[in-house]
Amino acid sequence: MPELPEVETVRRGLSELLPGRVISAETHDNPKSFPNAPADVEQFMNGATIKEIHRRAKVLIIELSSNYVLIVHLKMTGQLVFRNGDMRFGAGHPSYSLVGELPDKSTRVVITFTDGSKLFFNDQRKFGWMRLMPAVEVPNIDFMQKVGPEPLETSFTWQLMKDRLVRRKNTSIKAALLDQTVIAGVGNIYADESLWGAKIHPATLVRNLTDKDFQVLHKALVDVLKLSIEKGGSTDRNYVDAEGKRGSYLTFANVFRREGQTCPRHPDTKIVKLKVAGRGTHICPKCQVPQKD
Repeated sequence: MPELPEVETVRRGLSELLPGRVISAETHDNPKSFPNAPADVEQFMNGATIKEIHRRAKVLIIELSSNYVLIVHLKMTGQLVFRNGDMRFGAGHPSYSLVGELPDKSTRVVITFTDGSKLFFNDQRKFGWMRLMPAVEVPNIDFMQKVGPEPLETSFTWQLMKDRLVRRKNTSIKAALLDQTVIAGVGNIYADESLWGAKIHPATLVRNLTDKDFQVLHKALVDVLKLSIEKGGSTDRNYVDAEGKRGSYLTFANVFRREGQTCPRHPDTKIVKLKVAGRGTHICPKCQVPQKD
């Protein structure tokens, strides 16, 4: 599943392509991928102009002129592919569908615009979806009410991060970072990288962190997320950006998926992989020393 930087990379790419285009028609082959009433699609989607594309945590929100939105979750194997004549842009799971003829057997939804261009939602495993709903109802979705603050917003200070994390003061800092109700969009890669950057062992209980720890961790988390977006996301295996390019961040990662390699800060120490919060976790034993409770 994509993490915040991957979805943000998709948002930025498609934001250059979709706004201003008018939807003329929609077809789909699987009601789970497009769980919307035909009457609503005809009244609030067909004929509407795409205004903007937003992101909240790991979902995309396509704003329409009808005061409705399309909420898109790519899940594990979803793609959004835009075609306009010879112009081809794709975002998502890097299967042949990004460059092949569409629609194909993985195509779940086709949105056609009045200029003849098309947006394809492909999803091999059928876990993703596109949901049409009134924009005013978005804040009331259960997910939206529970998800934590965005770590790249200016309002996300170290004090706010601390206040959110101490809600899980008796759990490991890694488990707290991975909890989407605490902070939005942080997954395994970015938890490992930010904890290495802050020199905090992932198994450290939140209650044992000092204000200085929270300040350093906050900077490390924000820096690593920004770097990943700059590099096009981390997903060298499953996700690509809006031009069909695989994310390059992992080339620059310090610990994630680098077990057995030397720590960038300590050439005499090798990165090791262990399990914390039920997830594969990468650390430098010299940088990140376990704390005694």
